[in-house]
Amino acid sequence: MDQPRKLHIKSFGCQMNVYDAQRMVDALAPQGFVETANADDADLVILNTCHIREKAAEKVYSELGKLKLLKQDAAQQGRRFEIAVAGCVAQAEGEEIIRRQPAVDVVVGPQSYHHLPDLLAQARREGRALETEFPVEDKFGLLPPPQPEAIRARGVSAFVTVQEGCDKFCSFCVVPYTRGAEMSRPVAQIIADTERLAAHGVREITLIGQNVNAYHGEGPDGRPWTLGRLLHRLAEIPGVARLRYSTSHPLDVDDELIAAHRELAALMPFVHLPVQSGSDTILAAMNRRHTADDYRRLIDRFRAASPEIAFSSDFIVGFPGESERDFVATLALVEQIGYAGAYSFKYSPRPGTPAAEMQEMVAPAVMDERLERLQSLIDSQQAAFNTAAIGTTVDVLFERAARHPGQIVGRTAYLQPAHVMASDDIIGQVLPVTIHSLERYSLLGELASRPAEPKPVTIGA
Repeated sequence: MDQPRKLHIKSFGCQMNVYDAQRMVDALAPQGFVETANADDADLVILNTCHIREKAAEKVYSELGKLKLLKQDAAQQGRRFEIAVAGCVAQAEGEEIIRRQPAVDVVVGPQSYHHLPDLLAQARREGRALETEFPVEDKFGLLPPPQPEAIRARGVSAFVTVQEGCDKFCSFCVVPYTRGAEMSRPVAQIIADTERLAAHGVREITLIGQNVNAYHGEGPDGRPWTLGRLLHRLAEIPGVARLRYSTSHPLDVDDELIAAHRELAALMPFVHLPVQSGSDTILAAMNRRHTADDYRRLIDRFRAASPEIAFSSDFIVGFPGESERDFVATLALVEQIGYAGAYSFKYSPRPGTPAAEMQEMVAPAVMDERLERLQSLIDSQQAAFNTAAIGTTVDVLFERAARHPGQIVGRTAYLQPAHVMASDDIIGQVLPVTIHSLERYSLLGELASRPAEPKPVTIGA
């Protein structure tokens, strides 16, 4: 019997890449590959790249320099060591990657992971293989399902991709060029995936997509289903205790999705809804196609449907042309909404995007100062939100053993880590926890005998 080959995947960036890494493992498992945590003893290393963050490509080339040395060492030992670059940087810079780093064997875009076995075989025959075209076939239907042991090893929470690509063309964003147009999976595939996961111990499903609430997959009735309708159907699957979705665009929030937050106990009251700026001038320059007041009204609609709901968001500081007045408008929006958490970044241009051609750049020192002010405000809101949990009883889905002996960690409805002293047989259960204290961003408490209480959300409301 052949020895299994070892596979190491290093993922950068978003939740989609975490999911894609898992699917690459599933695609290569029939070829005899098993995961390893270390690149040093791997036979195949895949860099699963992201083009969103600053200097993404430079980080990839730095990693490839290290992998080239490992490949040289393996060759001296008479051992095959293969390198693949996947993801959005691969999609955007495929030919350049091969030109700058000839040690790379395979370059594969995010729509073609199901071709990995064939691409590796091609690289062994021809020296290297590249595929960054957007294929017309449905990659989701061609990827093999994860094996039961792989599902169990990944824990009680899982991602399920329901949608890929984006048609919004925000002026700063490279996603439409690296992930392609919006494409939604058929409802039947998503149900089958979710049933398979639930049957092997997954209790929480997070539906993901670049623009997840633009979902319009074909339903069993032959008609397109909305995300809200899909959530209702998935909530019926035995074993599914919690449902989430990410990431949303304000333009695609509809009445059916908001109603799902009112009607579905399994749908967690925590929504990641990026706004990027509180200035209408900057929102227009970003091609967001909504105003700050549109966003505020949308938050009000969610809160009317589900008073306990909380929000996180994304913000870009220092977008070209951003004035101090524009930035103050962002601070005002954050003050008014009140977030349980948020991600904020300094603007950095992405080649090929309209914003990269804009001339009114904000000075780096100004960006730094604004980012510090914004993050200070967001941190204070997150701290207040977490502190408000002390003395309450909340439901926690327990996930794994924590660092300290006898301690188990799980997450609340708002994704806050919560630690208790208990035996590991509570892993996979949703249990009430009385919160006694806070340690940085983690809640500390004990298992409670009474049910969890609804948590009113008042920050910024």
